[in-house]
Amino acid sequence: QLQASGGGLVQPGGSLRLSCAASGFTLDSYAIAWFRQAPGKEREGVACNERRGGSTQYVDSVKGRFTLSRDNAANTVYLEMNSLKPEDTAVYTCAASFSGRCGREYEFDYWGQGTLVTVSS
Repeated sequence: QLQASGGGLVQPGGSLRLSCAASGFTLDSYAIAWFRQAPGKEREGVACNERRGGSTQYVDSVKGRFTLSRDNAANTVYLEMNSLKPEDTAVYTCAASFSGRCGREYEFDYWGQGTLVTVSS
């Protein structure tokens, strides 16, 4: 099970840190991704980290602003979001893939429930 949290209302240029806590399995063995879905749009992958020290990928629109990190001791993954823009407004969801790779959405085995991020003045 994955539990996402940390969303909220923030002004443009502000920051938020999302958390994704796992229970029942060890995140270090999985690839972890953050997805988001804005109103009226399809879900898109935002960031993905392969298991056990693998590479991290980001969608172009968040490169240099978002950082995905892991705390293996806490079995938790974070998404640090800086310089937020109104277009970052979306429901953010974390997902875990046993394959250990950052593949297609259908390859992700566990999904969190989503947390809403609203960027507005």
